[in-house]
Amino acid sequence: MKRQIIAMGGGGFSMEPDNPLLDEYFLKQTRKKKPSICFVPTASGDADGYIVKFYTAFGKLNCKQCHLSLFRPPNDLAGFVLSQDAIYVGGGNTKSLLAVWREWGLDKILRRAWRQGIVLGGVSAGSICWFEQGLTDSISGKLTPLKCLGFLKNSNCPHYDSEPKRRVAYQRFIGSEKMSAGIAADDGVALHYYGRKLMYVVSSRQDAAAYRVTRSGKKANEVKIEARYLGV
Repeated sequence: MKRQIIAMGGGGFSMEPDNPLLDEYFLKQTRKKKPSICFVPTASGDADGYIVKFYTAFGKLNCKQCHLSLFRPPNDLAGFVLSQDAIYVGGGNTKSLLAVWREWGLDKILRRAWRQGIVLGGVSAGSICWFEQGLTDSISGKLTPLKCLGFLKNSNCPHYDSEPKRRVAYQRFIGSEKMSAGIAADDGVALHYYGRKLMYVVSSRQDAAAYRVTRSGKKANEVKIEARYLGV
């Protein structure tokens, strides 16, 4: 089974409710006619409005929907997660998400799901959580490096085009060796990994892109990665 992670810098049903391109792409990678997809809204504190948006958006697509609450968890957490075809993690506070997941052992269950071939991914917090490090705004008013799950190597930064301070901070942290080199993604861009290899970069917006950011001397070096527009 292919181990797949689809990390979105922004977009999807919560940010582009009238543009289903990324969500359709996510479902397609399961290779199932009617896949089961589970939304994990931990980072938002299981915000009711966010959950409703998920059901509204994916209710228009050919799939079976459910969501996972760790505040009202199923009796068999591992069995519930491992029965899905895809796990879609929402945005919010990544630091809190990781703390709750580790307390419940969901981090270990998700690693089993990944190895089993269940498609993992998500947007914003649901993007950076899979990497060794991510640039997060979990602490109000600050952008800081955060140690994450480490399924994928190096670091990740979402919202690269829509939040200018992120681009500056990400490059600064990499240049000063406070973060490892990594991949940044504009809103609307998805980084599609097979195993730990970046295989595809796709986008729901024509001008959006990803960027490989590395350290050169004491500064960061940024190289653009063109994204394939899914609307063509």
